[in-house]
Amino acid sequence: MVNTEKDLEQQFTSINTSIQRVNIPPPQPFFKTFKSSLKETFFPDDPFRQFKNQSSSKKFVLGLQYFLPILEWAPRYTFQFFKADLIAGITIASLAIPQGISYAKLANLPPILGLYSSFVPPLVYAMMGSSRDLAVGTVAVASLLTASMLGKEVNASKNPTLYLQLAFTATFFAGVFQAALGFLRLGFIVDFLSHATIVGFMAGAATVVCLQQLKGILGLQHFTHDTDLVSVMRSVFGQTHQWRWESAVLGCCFLFLLILTRHISIKRPKLFWISAMAPLTSVILGSLLVYLTHADMHGVQVIGELKKGLNPPSYSDLAFGSPHLMTAIKTGIITGVIALAEGIAVGRSFAMFKNYNIDGNKEMIAFGMMNIAGSCTSCYLTTGPFSRSAVNYNAGCKTAVSNILMATAVMITLLFLTPLFYYTPLVVLSSIIISAMLGLIDYGAAFHLWNLDKFDFVVCMSAYFGVVFGSVEIGLVLAVSVSMLRVLLFVTRPKTSVLGKIPNSMTYRSVDQYSVASRVPGVLILHVDAPIYFTNASYLRERISRWIDEEVDNLKSSGETTLQYVILDMGAVGNIDTSGISMLEEVKKHTDRHALKLVLANPGSEVMMKLHKSKLVEGIGPEWIYLKVGEAVEACNFMLHSYKSASGPTKTKSETQDNNV
Repeated sequence: MVNTEKDLEQQFTSINTSIQRVNIPPPQPFFKTFKSSLKETFFPDDPFRQFKNQSSSKKFVLGLQYFLPILEWAPRYTFQFFKADLIAGITIASLAIPQGISYAKLANLPPILGLYSSFVPPLVYAMMGSSRDLAVGTVAVASLLTASMLGKEVNASKNPTLYLQLAFTATFFAGVFQAALGFLRLGFIVDFLSHATIVGFMAGAATVVCLQQLKGILGLQHFTHDTDLVSVMRSVFGQTHQWRWESAVLGCCFLFLLILTRHISIKRPKLFWISAMAPLTSVILGSLLVYLTHADMHGVQVIGELKKGLNPPSYSDLAFGSPHLMTAIKTGIITGVIALAEGIAVGRSFAMFKNYNIDGNKEMIAFGMMNIAGSCTSCYLTTGPFSRSAVNYNAGCKTAVSNILMATAVMITLLFLTPLFYYTPLVVLSSIIISAMLGLIDYGAAFHLWNLDKFDFVVCMSAYFGVVFGSVEIGLVLAVSVSMLRVLLFVTRPKTSVLGKIPNSMTYRSVDQYSVASRVPGVLILHVDAPIYFTNASYLRERISRWIDEEVDNLKSSGETTLQYVILDMGAVGNIDTSGISMLEEVKKHTDRHALKLVLANPGSEVMMKLHKSKLVEGIGPEWIYLKVGEAVEACNFMLHSYKSASGPTKTKSETQDNNV
């Protein structure tokens, strides 16, 4: 006996009632929803969890420990830890002293500032930082940025006082910016510097820094202030008559020594101390050589006199009223972001090796406070450099006390040993910088990006060539712009795919990814792989319409079962805005014109709530919204097999009533 249409509708209704329907979430007060969104945006780690159900005194102690982590781990500190930290502190001090002097010269600042910057900031970080392995100090990239950005406004050799004031002011604003990011929990801003961007930027900056050191290696008195490859090469080969062979030979010898010791330490990690001690050894040997041979009389430039004594206060030198204040602010923000990205990345890397976590927001606050304190005590920008932190890690440090012990060694140097650096040749400092920079040119990471993701490789190369052939700022802006372009492409052009059924299962996957996935006759299943916003609504409308039109044409040309149902899998659609709702309404109109039925599968709570408020649930029909793609396909197959003679999809009861009206 042939079933009547009424009987089939009753069967369809009974099947639907046996299936768990997609619930519409209960309405929530606006303030509660807003508070929840704010919490998830800025407090995903729930930092206040530890304060729950605690007394007022305990909350006060926990608050102090949050901002001063040293109060949390210091009571558990042991003599065994101290012995390990002492070895690490002395080891990194031997690296920090020559590197500090070298990087200060790179920033066109007095060499003594490099030692000052290795004294106060490490003490502040030891109290406020959450990393056990980070060794604080100056870095080459920030030094180069400081020199290039401030040097465009003020000549360091012609107006050293103003240049120094701007450097302190830039450091102050870098610290304020870093601390503000931490207090306001806006660390995601640093995330705009992707891994590919940092790899390319660091390699480009390292290349530029190495090229800049040709001035010291060749013993040149005058050199270009520009950092691009063309300007540097023009400056080098335009002064061939001023090249000093004595300086070049000395520089090449020490560079070979440093590279050799670095190679030994890489091949045999237990001999890390050889590479760590090599810079200070080079300084001592170079100074003795110059002193004994009077090489300073034959064209080999030396550091000269370094002032004895600890950091003098510099808060009165902060140039808030200077006409160049905006340059100092811009320099501070850019160098601050770069320093944060490097320091946090290094800290997280070593924390992963030792299986502990560091708090990114605490790190930002610690970096910010140490740079604010540094700007008031004759220091310029500091962070956690990779080379120094790697030595600290390999030396077996246990806590941040290694920074305190390093600062103590620097303090002793400032009080008693600075006269010993008088005869230190600048060419040795150039060799130290070049050897350190070679480690930042990560060829392996670039090849890995090429093999893994071509777009990331383009981002990396954009940063590299932008820095090398333009400037540090151009390279940074170019890389961030290309990265943002990629984000915009992902947002505005989300992936859509046709799903098919995996044999012997109720699983539906992309037919492009799984060759065994079979299409369901008469049903087109489309997967949208992104939230639907105004930026991609138009694209998705056109793309879905194209999928439908192509499927209809293909089925007509092949003479197979005509298309009657379109299922949208919305499992990956985390949210939808009003433009997205309008897009779905237009898609429904498009399916109606083709006499097709639109079916939704697996919409999330946010999506379902907005579909309900916009009355689109009633337009589509609640009975055509399913929890799973498999359930939606079963319902469509039931209707297809029940109405084989129909040329289009069976009209639901509501549709029949609409047509009768």
